[in-house]
Amino acid sequence: MAKPNYQFEKRQKEIAKKKKKEEKLLRKAEGRGNEGEVEAVSESTESPAPTAE
Repeated sequence: MAKPNYQFEKRQKEIAKKKKKEEKLLRKAEGRGNEGEVEAVSESTESPAPTAE
């Protein structure tokens, strides 16, 4: 019988939680109409390098 892979399950839960949190931030920002905040949130989560303004 195969052993359960708890690390895989934990990682999947973390990914789902992170995705849900990002979607919530996007919905919240859309309600306010802050387009800049949405871009800043998505950029900060995807790439750690700072962007030139």
